[in-house]
Amino acid sequence: MKIRNSIRALRTRHRENRLVRRKGRVYIINKRNPRFKVRQG
Repeated sequence: MKIRNSIRALRTRHRENRLVRRKGRVYIINKRNPRFKVRQG
C-alpha cells in the first residue's frame, strides 16, 4: 500500500477506484486491481 500526502489525482487513474474514509484516514481501494491501494493520513 502506498502512503501519499495527496491522493485526489490518483482516484481518476482507474474506473474501479473508490474513496473510503475509515478511522480518520482516507483510502483508495480497488477490488479488481489491488496495486491502486493508497492511504492518506
